[in-house]
Amino acid sequence: MSKTADIRLPDPSRWKALAFIALAQLMVVLDATIVNIALPHAQTALSITDANKQWVITAYALAFGGLLLFGGRIADLWGRKRTFVVGLIGFALASALGGAAQNQGMLFGSRALQGVFGALLAPAALSLLAVMFTDAKERAKAFGIYGAIAGGGGAVGLILGGFLTQALNWRWTFFVNIPFAVIAAAGAYFVIREPAGSRNRSSLDIPGVVLSALGLVSLVYGFTRAESSGWSDPLTIGMFVASGVLLLSFVLTEAKVASPLLPLRVVMDRNRGGVYLSLGLAIIAMFGLFLFLTYYLQVVKGYSPIRTGFAFLPMIAGMITGSTQIGARLMTRVPARKLMGPGFLTAAVGMLLLTQLEIDSSYAALILPAQLLLGLGMGTAFMPAMSLATLGVEPRDSGVASAMVNTSQQVGGAIGTALLNTIAASAATAYATSHAALGATDPQLLKLQSMVHGFTGAIWWAVGILVVASAIAVTFINAGRPSTAPADSGDADGVEDEFRVPVVAH
Repeated sequence: MSKTADIRLPDPSRWKALAFIALAQLMVVLDATIVNIALPHAQTALSITDANKQWVITAYALAFGGLLLFGGRIADLWGRKRTFVVGLIGFALASALGGAAQNQGMLFGSRALQGVFGALLAPAALSLLAVMFTDAKERAKAFGIYGAIAGGGGAVGLILGGFLTQALNWRWTFFVNIPFAVIAAAGAYFVIREPAGSRNRSSLDIPGVVLSALGLVSLVYGFTRAESSGWSDPLTIGMFVASGVLLLSFVLTEAKVASPLLPLRVVMDRNRGGVYLSLGLAIIAMFGLFLFLTYYLQVVKGYSPIRTGFAFLPMIAGMITGSTQIGARLMTRVPARKLMGPGFLTAAVGMLLLTQLEIDSSYAALILPAQLLLGLGMGTAFMPAMSLATLGVEPRDSGVASAMVNTSQQVGGAIGTALLNTIAASAATAYATSHAALGATDPQLLKLQSMVHGFTGAIWWAVGILVVASAIAVTFINAGRPSTAPADSGDADGVEDEFRVPVVAH
């Protein structure tokens, strides 16, 4: 970063812009979970077979995860505001198509389109924050809000999905995106003023686009297929092998081309690399937990969809508190690793409590405190992670750096759902088989006991994953606290110039 850059006056409309960016981010995060609640009703209405129902989730995940890097590069090339608005409009149209679906093909196609436009929208939203908020304290507040939404929005989706499905019908889980998108697009068009000189107008790296998209699609589909067909399935293994070859080819290509889709300088930095890796691991644990708690509360405890959604409120409250009251307040005072490491460990303690789940476990005595600890820990860690992932990158690279954050989350989510669900299913089967041989007489009770045993077995893995994420954050991330000092003031506070808040020139 140039040390002679002029200090740019803050955009007076930046806080209004944050409101519309946050609204768009909420819509994208909500969509990741809101459809899960409505899926059984949509399956019945459209006569979707059990073998095909996974494509309601998979079509979105493949398009979104596979095209995120491309979307980040498009944001750098077209301009973040334009990409953001186009992504919102496209997402609204795709949502309308899904709500009006008359058959399974129409629904699957609409989900894929949502993923395509989400891949434009998500990195553009985060990179807009990166270039609009350059003061360290303001950046901390902005990313605190963004981090709280990114972390807690999935749980809000469970509440909203349950309410819409019960009170109206499953189609409204799609239609609800339209007002979100329209308001956010209109607000962004009139309020957002993207800083000048922050585009990357280099030619598009077509080989990189193809290799990254195919590699990520193969990886996400491999984990998705493993969940339904097993890890030894030939096609599952083939997807993992293809993904490894394609992603290795992508890295080799990016090291050679003049204008790479993903400049390796973005990910080879130990701080950003540590953020991407630790955040991806933490998401693996979180997505598995959402799945297990949803099934535990509905199937074992008999909660309705709406009650299940409200049961996740303590986690949302914890995430909001962790992001805005702990992470945002301390980020300018302590290095990021001292928030991320303890944050992930606090979440691991909350997860550890859930390994004690039994059929008759008390919500108030066990699940509620576990969720509060999980929320506080993840919220505290998410906020500095979101900020550090784009801190110090050149403005022209902010879109692709933001895309890497979303990619680590999306791939982590796909891995978490498949890996932990497979572990849980295997443990449940083994428990049921062994106890049936011992003469268990109540089949329904044995089924529930096996399910809970499977959940707790997989949650132990999630605890370990969070501990590893904490260790990576503490080991890899060595950036000091953000500084508001000009870039040419030296390193008196121990912060390398590369990690200072970027100053965007006129």
